[in-house]
Amino acid sequence: MSRLGLLIFSLFLLAACGPRELESDAAFECSNCERWNMPQEPFRILGNTWFVGTAGLTALLIETDDGLILIDGALPQSAALIDSNIRKLGFDPLNIKAILLSHAHFDHAGGLNALQRLSGSAVYTSPDGAKVLKSGLLQEDDPQFLYGTENTSFPGVDKVTGIATGELVTIGGVDVRAVHTPGHTPGGVSWTWESCALGTCYDVVYADSLTAVSAEGYRFIDGPAANQIIESAGAISELDCDILLSPHPFFFGMQDKLEKRDAGNPFINNVACMIYAETALDWLEQRLVSER
Repeated sequence: MSRLGLLIFSLFLLAACGPRELESDAAFECSNCERWNMPQEPFRILGNTWFVGTAGLTALLIETDDGLILIDGALPQSAALIDSNIRKLGFDPLNIKAILLSHAHFDHAGGLNALQRLSGSAVYTSPDGAKVLKSGLLQEDDPQFLYGTENTSFPGVDKVTGIATGELVTIGGVDVRAVHTPGHTPGGVSWTWESCALGTCYDVVYADSLTAVSAEGYRFIDGPAANQIIESAGAISELDCDILLSPHPFFFGMQDKLEKRDAGNPFINNVACMIYAETALDWLEQRLVSER
């Protein structure tokens, strides 16, 4: 075949294949899944930071000069909604250069397999979280392990890198710093970065879940998770924090804030991280009292 013929044949194959599209994994079933996975219109939080998740599960997009950073992937069935929301904003999911994970539970890591296959990007979380994310199986030290594999497993993910607390993921001049915040899970990570608008820059904190919830039979009072939550709450309360976001939108009052956007940006609140940490400690104390 001539070089011209080979070129024409190659172009024909590319056209036949078409653009790469999301291949969703099987839907996960749980008592809250339908409510969590209700669609949510994507929106700009501030500057380079966008909400692209569902009504009940956060996924964030950070725009950089050299591609996109996605944080969290919600449920397996949420991947299609996240993909659609990214496209609605005018971005290309194939331009995702890094995916970051808060913690490896099915409701935040479930969609990452499909989103990683689509984008081909590397995935980053803590070393403990990476072990779970690669296998899709909780380890025995997770407070939710006793729910059983059939109720907690999710599609595992390739190309996962475990990074140390304080380490940066840098894409296109944007530095996103990992802060290990275990307790809700052993491998929990909070993420923080800078977002600027109209010449003013703000510190954004994506604070991982700190709730003392578990499967029946687990006791926080007997294991390390209680002390981990206390230490993690302290770490979050000490972060430079102008905007608080978290894996479940109701923890940062997303819907209430969206209703107040005409009066300014309600997401800016430099005491939100401190309140978030104090709320987690109150929740933990109630749990410990119930176990005594």
